[in-house]
Amino acid sequence: MLTLASAAAGLRALSPDRRYGRVVAVRGALIEVEGLVGAAQIGSRVSIASPGGVVDAEVTGLDRSIAHCLPFSDPQGIASGARADLAAGQLSLRPSSAWLGRMIDGLGRPVDGKGPLLFGAEQRPIKGMPPQASARARVGAKVETGVRALDIFAPLCRGQRLGLFAGSGVGKSVLLSMLARWTECDVAVIGLIGERGREVQEFVEDDLGPEGLARSVVVVATSDEPALMRRQAAWTTLAVAEHFRDQGLNVLCLMDSVTRFAMAQREIGLASGEPPATKGYTPTVFAELPRLLERAGPGLPGQGAITGLFTVLVDGDDHNEPVADAVRGILDGHIVITRRIAERGRYPAIDILKSVSRTLPHAHSEEENLVRLAARRVLSTYSDMEEMVRLGAYKAGSNAEVDRAVDLAPQIETLLKQGKNERGYAAEGFATLAAILEDTHEDAL
Repeated sequence: MLTLASAAAGLRALSPDRRYGRVVAVRGALIEVEGLVGAAQIGSRVSIASPGGVVDAEVTGLDRSIAHCLPFSDPQGIASGARADLAAGQLSLRPSSAWLGRMIDGLGRPVDGKGPLLFGAEQRPIKGMPPQASARARVGAKVETGVRALDIFAPLCRGQRLGLFAGSGVGKSVLLSMLARWTECDVAVIGLIGERGREVQEFVEDDLGPEGLARSVVVVATSDEPALMRRQAAWTTLAVAEHFRDQGLNVLCLMDSVTRFAMAQREIGLASGEPPATKGYTPTVFAELPRLLERAGPGLPGQGAITGLFTVLVDGDDHNEPVADAVRGILDGHIVITRRIAERGRYPAIDILKSVSRTLPHAHSEEENLVRLAARRVLSTYSDMEEMVRLGAYKAGSNAEVDRAVDLAPQIETLLKQGKNERGYAAEGFATLAAILEDTHEDAL
């Protein structure tokens, strides 16, 4: 039975007023709302009435008495004069360990048909801030990824952030699925940003599988969703990863792809009236990229770490295009996947000579580094002379180092070749590589 005291407590919990405005214009995806002066802030959430139901939107810009809003869903049906209610506070999540094995959207809502989510006690902002640089722990020990090319030539350490740079159709998503299954971690948080809708279930069922999904939270925003939802999904991916990191767990954060996050931010910036800069990307794109990527990495002492693997879809196979160039300068290493290698049938098509891990040489032992450097020298020598060898312009016996490279490079390439379901081990890989180089690798150093 409702008592007077409980009714009074309920009334005190209510906000004393509710601010609302009216829609005055809809320009493409941009909705202009009037009447929220002094109340609306950048990032505020607005609920707009429409015949099809309430449309949630976010304030992305302010222009005198007009609030520029972008919707999280299709704005069709919104009419001029529609009521726009301003919600209190910023968007936030309450993640919990019960989210493991679930698929959610950018707002933390379930999309897997498995029923409602169980929420944790802690309220966490979706757009969080990275730990203070001076207080963060250092990058930890080496982590095996199960991919021989990476474990030998571009190792990943706990708390490190690596970028996978590739054009379309060269095996980037397949490599990501291998990393999702085999990389050592306590929890995996996977963000599929702007992904093809048909590939989501394929990735979850075929690539992750029941065992991989059980330790994972998958955040999905497909390519047909509004730009705001695609950007939000990237922020949510990091927010969920931060929750598990703060519990002392080692988290693997996979995001496919950062480029689609940048494209979503470009759409939002252009709709809000920002001037286009390099290749149409607005200035906020290059401001938001470090804010997103710096959230991954080691936590504070006593916390866990977020080991990040972020894919970058390079435009027209140009690895110096603006987004790729900006991301490469932020991350702790870059893995280059090239079409030239994919076309000759060697997968994963990682270009060893162009890939860099900034944890080298400390990630490997001294002996492993000797083997790695000797193998790189062989591959570099062969790369320089490859065209001449194929054209028959090089005569065997002209140069001993080239002769050795011509003999050994195909064997190293065979070692680097790896099937989608074939797990590699670093110790075995180094042993095989040392056997290929034999005892002559010391003479080549």
